[in-house]
Amino acid sequence: MRIALVQMKVIAGAVAENRRRGLALAQEGAARADVVVLPEIWTTGYALREVDKWAEDVEGLTISEMSNISRKYGAYIIAGSIPLRKNGKVYNGAVVIGPDGNVAAEYRKIHLFSMMGEERFFAAGDRRCTFNLKGVTAGIAICYDLRFPELFRVLALDGAQIVFLPAEWPTARGEHWHLLSRTRAIENQVFLCVVNCVGEHKGNPFYGHSMLIGPSGEVLAEGGEEETILYAEADFALVAKAREKMSVWQDRRPEVYL
Repeated sequence: MRIALVQMKVIAGAVAENRRRGLALAQEGAARADVVVLPEIWTTGYALREVDKWAEDVEGLTISEMSNISRKYGAYIIAGSIPLRKNGKVYNGAVVIGPDGNVAAEYRKIHLFSMMGEERFFAAGDRRCTFNLKGVTAGIAICYDLRFPELFRVLALDGAQIVFLPAEWPTARGEHWHLLSRTRAIENQVFLCVVNCVGEHKGNPFYGHSMLIGPSGEVLAEGGEEETILYAEADFALVAKAREKMSVWQDRRPEVYL
């Protein structure tokens, strides 16, 4: 499965420009890959005080345009995350669009980053998300979720062989980005597809370094700190091979963990 990791430059508050650029990059990726993934809140950036004004529902302009791209190229699009309005609340929400242009799954960020006051602007999601990706079970998480291993373990227990994670992760914690991403892949023996943005917010740069990581922790593709589209292949036979080689799943003792 060929994956396009869209590592775009996100400008806080420049919604029209971000949307135009993100749609163009998504179309470029969809023409060359089976799956396209964008970063976290790429339409608005970290202009959180304005997210209520800019929030869209799932039938809004951004997802409608992404659906057109999916339908045109027959690609899945994990449309990063956007401020998503649902039942009178605004969530940091990721939408998965199938190759027929229909919404295949929605995920609302469970763990809100209190250090940035996200809980003042977003409601927290309360359900994990898996979906069918061309016969493979996939999971999705968003940015800060990466620090919570329980979520990734339960996604793997749900059958996920790959987990997608859109992010706006800063350079200041770049080492954590590498360590946590590889650890989540290794401990669960799954692919991790982590897609970060580039640019900066109030003088603090975003790290980039989007990656596809294999189920034994091998980095199969990695970006730098500039806007780009990375292309990488996920061979899901490697999941079974990793689990045969290292018998983590057979050796678990869930009866003593709680």
